[in-house]
Amino acid sequence: MAGATGLFSINLQAQTGSRSGEPVTLNFSNAEIEAVARTMASITGANVVVDPRVKGTLTLVTEKPVSRADAMNQFLAALRLQGFTMVESAGLYKVVPEADAKLQSGAVSVSDAGGGATGNQITTQIFKLNYESANNLVPILRPLISPNNTINVSPGTNALVITDYADNLRRMARIIAAMDVSNATDVEILPLKHAIAVDLAPLVLRLMESSGAGAPAGQLDTSFKTILVAEPRSNTLILRAANPARVALVKSLVEKLDQPADTGSNGRAGNIYVVYLKNADATKLAATLRAAMTGQAPAAVIATAGAPPPAAAAATGGQVQADVATNSLIITAPEPQYRQLRAVIDKLDGRRAQVFVESLIAEVSSDKAAEFGIQWQGALGNAGSPNIGLLGTNFGTLGNNILNLATQGATGAVAPGPGLNLGIAHQTNGVYVLGFLARFLETSGSGNVLSTPNLLTLDNEEAKITIGQNVPFVTGQFASTGSSGSNGTVNPFTTVERKDVGLTLKVKPQISENGTIKLVIYQEVSSVASDSANGPITNKRTIETNVLVDDGAVVVLGGLLQDDFTGNQQKVPGLGDVPFFGNLFKSDARTHKKTNLMVFLRPVVVRDAQAADRLSMDRYDLMRTGMKDAQPVPSQLLPINEAAQLPALPVAPTKPLPAILTQP
Repeated sequence: MAGATGLFSINLQAQTGSRSGEPVTLNFSNAEIEAVARTMASITGANVVVDPRVKGTLTLVTEKPVSRADAMNQFLAALRLQGFTMVESAGLYKVVPEADAKLQSGAVSVSDAGGGATGNQITTQIFKLNYESANNLVPILRPLISPNNTINVSPGTNALVITDYADNLRRMARIIAAMDVSNATDVEILPLKHAIAVDLAPLVLRLMESSGAGAPAGQLDTSFKTILVAEPRSNTLILRAANPARVALVKSLVEKLDQPADTGSNGRAGNIYVVYLKNADATKLAATLRAAMTGQAPAAVIATAGAPPPAAAAATGGQVQADVATNSLIITAPEPQYRQLRAVIDKLDGRRAQVFVESLIAEVSSDKAAEFGIQWQGALGNAGSPNIGLLGTNFGTLGNNILNLATQGATGAVAPGPGLNLGIAHQTNGVYVLGFLARFLETSGSGNVLSTPNLLTLDNEEAKITIGQNVPFVTGQFASTGSSGSNGTVNPFTTVERKDVGLTLKVKPQISENGTIKLVIYQEVSSVASDSANGPITNKRTIETNVLVDDGAVVVLGGLLQDDFTGNQQKVPGLGDVPFFGNLFKSDARTHKKTNLMVFLRPVVVRDAQAADRLSMDRYDLMRTGMKDAQPVPSQLLPINEAAQLPALPVAPTKPLPAILTQP
């Protein structure tokens, strides 16, 4: 009864306070949670409902009057001690078990590692991180969150999503703000006095990497890497490190290494410098540098690049010589001029892009021929007469003529032509003589020829591929018919010239800055048509052009569309014109030939080693699959059941560790 009496009296005070806006005094002793919730709803004017699972009593007493907001905050604190809480969703406040609060809370706030939530109410807050990785903070923050609440990571936005009490979220915000700081220093410029920036930068980086800094063994190193970039024009180093300590370490190393040698900056070599090239050709680059130093064009030098390089040309205060064996440049010049030349060399000695050119030659041909004709042959006069006349027709369009077949066909010396041959023969003195021959013939042929020559070449370098035969062509003959020595030996001889007949492709690509490719192309398709008294007769189709193509695009270079029709008729005058019966005294031959030839080309830029590897492996797999599909069908009667096949795709071998690292 005491709890009920206290509840009745506080309800009167709450109503009075809510009307007048004056503070209220709370005096609950072992009151039901649902009854206290209704009272707090009347005090604050909020809509409050209690989950049926929320059972129990609580004691809530204030020594002096408090505001309505403070009264609600104390009520939430008392619920928290009982394992319950109140969440707000769409203006409705629900008293639920703490374990279910994270699923029903509708309040969400976004903070850049700052505090936005207040009070003892459960809410969800998103912390956006600017520098630190969200995954790195989860193990640190998870023990600080209530067991019934959660912390999650959004990898895409590098943010933390935490659901917990507002006061704990404020503490999380302070911790996150303290840890989410930049771990990199500002950019430092380190001018060099004696050393060369391009040579010193990789050395210092190797020393820093071997200094032992970084994550422990077996763990991911997420610390900021030391960045050291050489700027050749001003001979300076650009530095950015994880912290001031590493900046000081780099500065100390640079200061110790940037010292003049006893005999000059190049040591005992004096003014003679050796520069090893990574990509460029030493002979060509030396010619270019000499031309740049003297102001003369290097065309004459480049034209003789295949010959040994000439003696070093004296330039304005310096000399440049190429060493072919080591692909290096030997420069004799004062140090300021050497620095200038070195800057030019570093720009020219870059990795050149390559171009993979796919060429497709498609030819479709169709040939049709039809022949029809009738030939007659007969004798005039008696068989015993010394003079016998012949009467008949003989057409040259019908293969073998009737005279040959009539006189020699019986002995098998001459065979009839192809097609359907109908004849009538009569017997004379036991020998059959052909007197009538009719021939019907129709032929057709078609073919598809597809050639796909491919080339891979450096930018601005010509490449050539030839697929075909080397055919001899007679260029001269000599036969000596006079006596030579005592026995009159004849020494004839013939001179021949061999030429490539088949498919030839020559391409010289040039990559522009906007990604397009200029191609200088020469493509030839040739074949041997027939032989003549003067030698072979060849068919030849060539394309020589300059085109501009986008990277990976297909362009048609040209083609041949040919349609030939030939008709030939032979007949006996007058008789061959008689309707219907005139076919007995004539022959017809017709041919129709169509040829479609098109040439396509597709260039692809290959800029790095990875792209070249992918291209090579793709073609390797294509060939291996084709050879695998061409394996013969297994047979028990034939002992050969396997054809040649490429091995499995090779894997790059792993370099063995140095002996000093493999020793225990």
